[in-house]
Amino acid sequence: MEFRHLVSFVALAEELHFGHAARRLHLSQPSLSAQLQKLEKSVGVQLVARNSHEVRLTAAGREFEIQARQILAQLDRAVTTARATAQGRAGTLNVGYNVPASRHVLPQVLARLTDRHPGIEVSLWEKRTGPQLNALADGSLDLAFVYGHPTTGDFRYRRMLHRIPLVALVGRRHRWAERGGVPFSELQGQECVLFAREQCPAMYDTIFRAAAQNRIALTVGQSADDPGATAHMVSIRPVVGFASLPRALSMGLGTADSGPVAVKLLDPVPTLDLYAVWRAEEDNPAVAQFVECLESVEPLPIPA
Repeated sequence: MEFRHLVSFVALAEELHFGHAARRLHLSQPSLSAQLQKLEKSVGVQLVARNSHEVRLTAAGREFEIQARQILAQLDRAVTTARATAQGRAGTLNVGYNVPASRHVLPQVLARLTDRHPGIEVSLWEKRTGPQLNALADGSLDLAFVYGHPTTGDFRYRRMLHRIPLVALVGRRHRWAERGGVPFSELQGQECVLFAREQCPAMYDTIFRAAAQNRIALTVGQSADDPGATAHMVSIRPVVGFASLPRALSMGLGTADSGPVAVKLLDPVPTLDLYAVWRAEEDNPAVAQFVECLESVEPLPIPA
């Protein structure tokens, strides 16, 4: 069965006249008749009945016309979507993010993208920096919002937020729980719960850089790759965890019904920068449209 046979059949079904349908299709009547015969042979049933007085569709022909129209309409939609995707006006994007991006960047970016390119469908995936960069490299993410920027030429990036503070997480019975802020040097001798470096290299390095600046050695007694697990650990043991300030705010730390407490770290205040990252060699046109929306976004301020 050929596509042109469906086009010819639908034209004949509309005209119910071989001469009129042939002229409309720029065919001769014998050519149109031959196409109909090939189509009926392919389908295995008679679709059109004709005599010297009239041309009409059989019952099978009427049902076949409905399906043929749907096929032609679907093909038209496929062509339109393909052209829109090639031009970046449609398509799909998988975007990774963390809490600061969710609270302070994505609302404006997604609103602007929807306004400019409503045909682009975005799926959002919350992950830590390391898993996001891995997913970006293997193609399962198209863009990522991460702490720190990649150092290889495989990615391009744009800084979105500057100097996001890190805070200490402690349980309510910890001796720091009632303090407004703690010098970083007081982490000397404190048992800490930390995540593996591959989960968030920039945050890990920032913490140890601050320790080196104070000439102290951190004691890492436990590990937890999930921020929620860190909160549980500090609630039941006298250990110190770490989180970004936006993460602490999103978890409601310090509220009356929360377990852990967020405490400011001082001298120095360890901070992180948030970056949008995408592949240098990118063939998804929708990525360029997303990046264009990033350029005109003014991030919301992070609470002190």
